[in-house]
Amino acid sequence: MTASASLSAQDAAAVKAAARKALLRSALGGLLTALPMVIIGLLILEFAPNYLVRIAFAAYVNLLIVLGLQVFMGNSMVANLGQGAFVGIGAYTVAILATPIAMKKMSIPNAPFGLSHIALDPLLAAGAGLGLTGIVAFLTGIVVARVSGEAATIVTFSLLMIVHSVFIHWTDLFKGAQAFFGIPQVVNLQWAVALSVVGIMLARLFKDSRVGLQLRASAESLLAARAFGVDVVRLRLIAWVVGALFCAAGGILYAYFMGTINARAFHFELVLTTIAMLILGGLRTVSGAVVGCAVLSILLEVIRTLENGVTIAGIDLPSMPGLSGLAMGGVIVLGMIFRPKGMIPRLEFDELLRQWFARRAPAAAAAGSTDDPEDDGKASKTR
Repeated sequence: MTASASLSAQDAAAVKAAARKALLRSALGGLLTALPMVIIGLLILEFAPNYLVRIAFAAYVNLLIVLGLQVFMGNSMVANLGQGAFVGIGAYTVAILATPIAMKKMSIPNAPFGLSHIALDPLLAAGAGLGLTGIVAFLTGIVVARVSGEAATIVTFSLLMIVHSVFIHWTDLFKGAQAFFGIPQVVNLQWAVALSVVGIMLARLFKDSRVGLQLRASAESLLAARAFGVDVVRLRLIAWVVGALFCAAGGILYAYFMGTINARAFHFELVLTTIAMLILGGLRTVSGAVVGCAVLSILLEVIRTLENGVTIAGIDLPSMPGLSGLAMGGVIVLGMIFRPKGMIPRLEFDELLRQWFARRAPAAAAAGSTDDPEDDGKASKTR
């Protein structure tokens, strides 16, 4: 009896040690994935002009949103077109709660619930934005977690349309199609870089957690996962809420940096752009989300420059309105043809590096153990 109990204790200790080791590996892998984003951010801060800083900030905000998509879509393989709703909820919550009272008396003087007479600290307003997003995500996730395929696409798209309609038509609170101005500008690119690093690490830890592993297993075979007792609905709900919080964080950052927001910023263009980034990089990996966001952000900025008309080698190129939308659609189509699973489809950066070193180690050992035939001949003559 004592020996059996001792063996069980040893097994439990071994399991805990393995879990800690896996957690550390995931955290280090997330740091490795985030390192290029940190380097790029530091270079931009040091050398880039202000307009490039604004472009880079928008790219880091998009990265947070894409990571939120990856947490849900990449692990569950359930479509999500509703991320813009959560970005907007986060942004408008801090706009309503953190904007100074004097500014709100001009922009939303008839706001309900006495909100025009309230001005919270930006940090408290951000917490409220995340809390409200979490509540909305939980309530909507009860439905989303139970559907798949075309039904999930319709449900999440309907969520986007409903929230956007509220933003547009509740003018006393959200100002409708007009810009909501006067939001305190309390963040900079350093904030965006830091939160992106945290987001990358959390997304990676979620992917490799027990919830993430079971969710990915259910994506491979829903019936098999349920047969083994996996509560797929609960796992999807957790991923949906976590992903929504990522999106809300992106919206809060955007509002606090720009100082002005508009409902159009959280609608179709944002949804299509962030989904394209995730698909291009690789739906199933956090590294793919990072690479897809970086590549498409750079590509779209180059195309926007061409869209406005430029002079290259003395040749004046005319403005080409709509080129960015055409190019983004073309990138998605070409990606689906040549890299249907994305640029980084299966393994993360650190896993690819470990695989590369594992392949090189036996080859290096074999090369080191093989003697040079000429040296063998010289040695035999000497003897």
